[in-house]
Amino acid sequence: MSRIKELYSKTVVPAITKRFGYKNLYEVPRLKKIVVNAGLGEAVSDPKIIGIVSSELAIITGQKPIVIKARKSVASFKLRKGKPIGLKVTLRGERMYDFFDRLVNFAIPRIRDFRGINPDSLDGKGNYNLGITEHTIFPEIKFDKVKSIFGMDINFVTSAGSDEEAFELLKCLGMPFKS
Repeated sequence: MSRIKELYSKTVVPAITKRFGYKNLYEVPRLKKIVVNAGLGEAVSDPKIIGIVSSELAIITGQKPIVIKARKSVASFKLRKGKPIGLKVTLRGERMYDFFDRLVNFAIPRIRDFRGINPDSLDGKGNYNLGITEHTIFPEIKFDKVKSIFGMDINFVTSAGSDEEAFELLKCLGMPFKS
């Protein structure tokens, strides 16, 4: 069992149950999945970048990403329908908890001038969205072997019904929010 899953079952569930007064264990919010997206606009002019970013995203998440293709053509961006434009990884179960642990405890503290993440990025339905500008904050990435720096969006999908419940869940799991 991963550290975060153990933390969730031993301390987070009792704390949130007490705070919100849940009567059933299944009412307590939990992480359902984590989706990592990397949009690659420069892949239009340089198709090799998809392979490079795909291998680095696989190292970061521990799972091979799927290639997202353009749904329609946009002439001003020189984009054709069906061309690869991004990458996506959906993490569930044990890999999700391991990725969350590495993100919160190792990667986020390595962000330059870090003072906490924005608590206002909840979407109204209990999900949290986090944008990262450089993938080099992850310790798995060797900085001297990086060919191009890319950003990513990380979406935390929870079973919480409200933003307040999701905020409390992520805060109890160790997410470093701004005060």
